[in-house]
Amino acid sequence: MFWNAILLALREIRRNVLRSSLTILGIVIGVAAVITMVTIGDGATAQIQADIQKLGTNLLQVFRGQGFGGPGGARSAAPPFSMDDVRAIQDEVSGIAAIAPSSNSSAQAIYGNTNWQTQITGTSDAFLTVRDWVLASGRNFSDSELRAGASVCLLGNTVKRELFAEQDPVGLTMRLGRLSCQVIGVLESKGQSGFGQDQDDLIVIPLRTLQRRMAGNSDVGAILVKARDGVSTEKVQKDIENLLRERRNIRPGGDDNFNVRDLKEVASAFTSTTKVLTALLGAVAAVSLVVGGVGIMNIMLVSVTERTREIGTRLAVGAMARDVLLQFLVEAVVLAALGGIIGILLGLGTGALATKAFKVPFVLNAGIVLLSFAFSAAVGIVFGYFPAQRAAQLDPIEALRHE
Repeated sequence: MFWNAILLALREIRRNVLRSSLTILGIVIGVAAVITMVTIGDGATAQIQADIQKLGTNLLQVFRGQGFGGPGGARSAAPPFSMDDVRAIQDEVSGIAAIAPSSNSSAQAIYGNTNWQTQITGTSDAFLTVRDWVLASGRNFSDSELRAGASVCLLGNTVKRELFAEQDPVGLTMRLGRLSCQVIGVLESKGQSGFGQDQDDLIVIPLRTLQRRMAGNSDVGAILVKARDGVSTEKVQKDIENLLRERRNIRPGGDDNFNVRDLKEVASAFTSTTKVLTALLGAVAAVSLVVGGVGIMNIMLVSVTERTREIGTRLAVGAMARDVLLQFLVEAVVLAALGGIIGILLGLGTGALATKAFKVPFVLNAGIVLLSFAFSAAVGIVFGYFPAQRAAQLDPIEALRHE
């Protein structure tokens, strides 16, 4: 019986192809819009997670001041860190895999007739470990170079490309402002961070070199800490905060003049935001499904009116009211399901094109695909029931009289 109902539904759809196509258009658009929006949202979430992962795994960043911005305001007013703070964290906080002091400056990098304005990072040989960065060529700083503040540097991929093009810079000498510096290594490319910054646009030099030759002080601007695998970054963060409050003589209840940022928390905040936006966009797009359902109900009511005599004939020759109900209900569900299938294919195709255009990964969310199809079929049941019920309740005698 059910199979016969499906065959009858397909026959009616083929009989009015244009009308059926226009009827399911709302379902097609709704399903396609939901899948496209969710695919873009999931791709953006994956991209944010990957970008933040590039900064380093299990990474804690310790800044002076309260806030994540650049120089100025409370950050500039807060006292800087010192190498004693770095050593205290390394010695007294458990669960640390590596720690790297860091200070930044900017300078004109010059080689031959080419120059490039870039960021200079003064740090230690642990910087690469903390940031999960590897060398494309050359070597890291030696202990003697770090102690003496030698004029040596590691180049980011962007700086290498702008100054040296295809030439191997290892062993060559360049200038950072007035400082002459020998290139000892080139970093692998990391691309943009989750904050839109080109991570490869930098030059890394020993911290003591930056302090003596460029900054003229012994300040440490930030401390980068990598927690060991399996160790809670929340515990390490809390221990660092307690130690620095003690070292910086902050009274109980007083505000911190530093900030310890756990990148896992940053990633979680970003992904939560994108998921909320994705859900909101998906919900807005789902309104089209309801509109499509109204279209199905409208056309099924028209179909009942057109086929009143057919319904009366079936009832007169012995068909039960439930048979007529099933026939029209199945027809509505088949229409909605066809719209759902077409919408899924269209949504996946549009999502693939959109993610490529936005340069984010294509993430196939099988759950939302199945949910969209199930929802479209449910729309067919809900909005097809009233017309089917109306057809089933027709009086056979009155139906046969209908012209």
